[in-house]
Amino acid sequence: MHVFCDFDGTITREDATDFILSRLADPRWEAIEQEWKLGHIGSAECMRRQIPLITASKETLDATLDAVEIDADFYDFVRFCEAQSIRVSILSDGVDYFIRRILSRIGLQHLPIIANRFTITETGYELDSPYAIESCASAAGVCKCKVVDKGREPRMYVGDGQSDFCVSDKPELVFAKGKLASFCARNATPFVAYEDFSDVTQALQRLLPGVDTHEPIHAFA
Repeated sequence: MHVFCDFDGTITREDATDFILSRLADPRWEAIEQEWKLGHIGSAECMRRQIPLITASKETLDATLDAVEIDADFYDFVRFCEAQSIRVSILSDGVDYFIRRILSRIGLQHLPIIANRFTITETGYELDSPYAIESCASAAGVCKCKVVDKGREPRMYVGDGQSDFCVSDKPELVFAKGKLASFCARNATPFVAYEDFSDVTQALQRLLPGVDTHEPIHAFA
């Protein structure tokens, strides 16, 4: 099995990009955000225009990323998956550098990350989208459907928001909360509701044959 996890609002308690922009970017980022919310631009263009508006130093950026709250049960979920030889990848329409920095706090920066690519230049910051495709209906920076469709093994997806809508009918098993849960319910897409990753771990222990449900799981200290 291959587990794909959304990041913002799924592994973190809030959107890491919005967290950074609201604290460190020129206020013009909000007007660009409004264009995206109104459907005038896709998320890829939105973020490509917003990221260069971050005015802080790398040291300040890193310190601010260190304040982003993580689901306290995600580390144990990854350990459980690794013990069962289940692959875990981060699949996000967010920023790869932000994701890796945040995961490094709990020793999980080694996880594969599929996201928009952040670059530090002599004049500031840039973002490009190597996983975007022109035919993507939402003009996203990361076409999640394309990534998940490539898999030949059973797939599981964990998500919470709008960027997860299009991919929700692709995996064999979907865990959903928030906007994604509402979307799946409206569209009769099967899903398992969850609140945090302890729910996901417990559900997998019940659903997967041959799993040792007595294996101890300890929180990352």
